[in-house]
Amino acid sequence: MAIQRGYTSSYYTKPMFRKLLLTCFFAILLLPSFGQAVRVAVAANAQYVVKKLAQDFKKKTGISVEVISGASGKLSIQIKNGAPYDIFLSADMDFADELDREGLTLEKTKVYAMGSLIVCSTTGAPVKDWKNIITKKRAGKIAIANPQLAPYGKAAEEALKKTGLYASASDRLVFAESVGQVNTYVLKGTVQMGFTTASLIYELQPIGKFKYAEIDRSLYAPIKQGAVLLKYAKSKNYRASKQFFDYLFSAGAKAIFLKFGYTTA
Repeated sequence: MAIQRGYTSSYYTKPMFRKLLLTCFFAILLLPSFGQAVRVAVAANAQYVVKKLAQDFKKKTGISVEVISGASGKLSIQIKNGAPYDIFLSADMDFADELDREGLTLEKTKVYAMGSLIVCSTTGAPVKDWKNIITKKRAGKIAIANPQLAPYGKAAEEALKKTGLYASASDRLVFAESVGQVNTYVLKGTVQMGFTTASLIYELQPIGKFKYAEIDRSLYAPIKQGAVLLKYAKSKNYRASKQFFDYLFSAGAKAIFLKFGYTTA
């Protein structure tokens, strides 16, 4: 009996041990894809909506997304210098296309949303009459994002030039690093008014003295915002990164973009 018990124990233990090893092996293989958060570098104008998208995505998949925000141009420079980002969501197509041309992406640039420009204030300025305000000698400071780094800053510059007001405004312009910084200046009353993304209306739901006016879209080029899946993701976190990248173009994601003032294809 003793011999038979030993034989039976050995017979069943070895296959179970092998099965355990295989389970551990596959768990380790899956770890880089699902145990590590997807790192998304996003233009400041879209940081709030992308955080909402990240929450929805995690509910559906269990995969975490880390959002790093800043001016598109600054993020683009960081990526060129080896920043560990899996996905880049620019506020325009140019910065994303540039990374593609330099061989830093896995797919061609895709438009994930289209934004629009507003002028706003918390100082009581009648922003619907923003053109006349700018021509007044006693007009206060006007914030726009740096046109070299931030596409919404570029759009603001275009609008001022097309209306022939850039020269009048130039000595009062405050150049912020990103629209996020423009929003801070406006909401704190540091400037008389600022040009920023229309999504601010939906993101922060500002109240009180906050006033805004939409800028005629004929005054600036369409703000097509581009997404790219970066090469960094291939060696570190490809499966999860690709899953979130594809999710950005899903019906569920588009509904969230629309809710926060963006249009989608």
